[in-house]
Amino acid sequence: MAIRESYKDTFTGEADENIRRILFSNDGDSDSPKSRLKRVLLKVINNELTPRQKEIIMLYYFKGNNITEIAGLLNVSPQAVSAAMGRARLRMFRILQYYL
Repeated sequence: MAIRESYKDTFTGEADENIRRILFSNDGDSDSPKSRLKRVLLKVINNELTPRQKEIIMLYYFKGNNITEIAGLLNVSPQAVSAAMGRARLRMFRILQYYL
Protein backbone atom coordinates (compact mmCIF):
# COMPACT_ATOMS: atom_id res chain seq x y z
CA MET A 1 0.00 0.00 0.00
CA ALA A 2 1.37 3.40 -0.94
CA ILE A 3 2.06 5.85 1.81
CA ARG A 4 -0.14 8.89 1.42
CA GLU A 5 1.87 12.07 1.52
CA SER A 6 0.11 14.96 3.15
CA TYR A 7 0.80 18.51 4.03
CA LYS A 8 1.20 18.78 7.79
CA ASP A 9 0.13 22.39 8.35
CA THR A 10 -3.65 22.57 8.18
CA PHE A 11 -4.23 26.29 7.94
CA THR A 12 -2.61 27.11 11.25
CA GLY A 13 -1.23 30.23 9.68
CA GLU A 14 2.42 29.21 9.69
CA ALA A 15 2.40 27.98 6.08
CA ASP A 16 0.40 31.02 4.96
CA GLU A 17 2.91 33.36 6.54
CA ASN A 18 5.81 31.50 4.95
CA ILE A 19 4.21 31.64 1.51
CA ARG A 20 3.41 35.34 1.93
CA ARG A 21 6.97 35.99 3.12
CA ILE A 22 8.35 34.32 -0.01
CA LEU A 23 5.93 36.03 -2.42
CA PHE A 24 6.34 39.51 -1.04
CA SER A 25 10.01 39.55 -0.11
CA ASN A 26 12.00 42.34 -1.71
CA ASP A 27 15.34 40.67 -2.15
CA GLY A 28 17.64 42.97 -4.12
CA ASP A 29 19.84 40.13 -5.36
CA SER A 30 18.04 38.39 -8.23
CA ASP A 31 20.26 35.32 -7.82
CA SER A 32 19.65 34.80 -4.10
CA PRO A 33 17.95 31.60 -2.89
CA LYS A 34 14.84 33.56 -1.80
CA SER A 35 14.54 35.18 -5.19
CA ARG A 36 14.88 31.84 -6.97
CA LEU A 37 12.32 30.26 -4.65
CA LYS A 38 9.92 33.13 -5.36
CA ARG A 39 10.31 32.62 -9.13
CA VAL A 40 9.70 28.88 -8.77
CA LEU A 41 6.64 29.46 -6.57
CA LEU A 42 5.14 31.89 -9.08
CA LYS A 43 5.78 29.41 -11.92
CA VAL A 44 4.11 26.65 -9.93
CA ILE A 45 1.08 28.85 -9.31
CA ASN A 46 0.83 29.83 -12.97
CA ASN A 47 1.61 26.49 -14.60
CA GLU A 48 0.81 23.62 -12.24
CA LEU A 49 -2.48 24.54 -10.57
CA THR A 50 -5.94 24.14 -12.03
CA PRO A 51 -7.66 27.37 -13.12
CA ARG A 52 -9.94 27.25 -10.03
CA GLN A 53 -7.00 26.63 -7.67
CA LYS A 54 -5.04 29.42 -9.29
CA GLU A 55 -7.97 31.80 -8.94
CA ILE A 56 -8.40 30.95 -5.26
CA ILE A 57 -4.67 31.28 -4.52
CA MET A 58 -4.54 34.64 -6.31
CA LEU A 59 -7.56 35.95 -4.39
CA TYR A 60 -6.21 34.68 -1.07
CA TYR A 61 -2.54 35.59 -1.25
CA PHE A 62 -2.45 38.51 -3.68
CA LYS A 63 -5.80 40.21 -3.12
CA GLY A 64 -5.99 39.52 0.62
CA ASN A 65 -9.47 38.00 0.62
CA ASN A 66 -10.39 35.46 3.26
CA ILE A 67 -12.06 32.12 2.58
CA THR A 68 -15.62 33.33 3.14
CA GLU A 69 -15.10 36.33 0.84
CA ILE A 70 -13.69 34.06 -1.87
CA ALA A 71 -16.65 31.70 -1.44
CA GLY A 72 -19.02 34.64 -1.97
CA LEU A 73 -17.15 35.83 -5.05
CA LEU A 74 -17.11 32.38 -6.63
CA ASN A 75 -20.62 31.36 -5.50
CA VAL A 76 -19.40 28.22 -3.75
CA SER A 77 -19.32 27.12 -0.14
CA PRO A 78 -16.43 28.07 2.14
CA GLN A 79 -15.74 24.34 2.52
CA ALA A 80 -15.23 24.04 -1.24
CA VAL A 81 -12.80 26.97 -1.19
CA SER A 82 -10.94 25.49 1.75
CA ALA A 83 -10.68 22.08 0.06
CA ALA A 84 -9.45 23.58 -3.22
CA MET A 85 -6.92 25.72 -1.36
CA GLY A 86 -5.72 22.70 0.58
CA ARG A 87 -5.20 20.74 -2.63
CA ALA A 88 -3.40 23.70 -4.22
CA ARG A 89 -1.11 24.14 -1.22
CA LEU A 90 -0.33 20.41 -1.18
CA ARG A 91 0.53 20.51 -4.87
CA MET A 92 2.74 23.59 -4.38
CA PHE A 93 4.44 21.90 -1.42
CA ARG A 94 5.13 18.71 -3.38
CA ILE A 95 6.71 20.60 -6.26
CA LEU A 96 8.67 23.01 -4.08
CA GLN A 97 10.20 20.21 -2.03
CA TYR A 98 12.36 19.35 -5.06
CA TYR A 99 13.84 22.86 -4.98
CA LEU A 100 14.51 23.00 -1.24
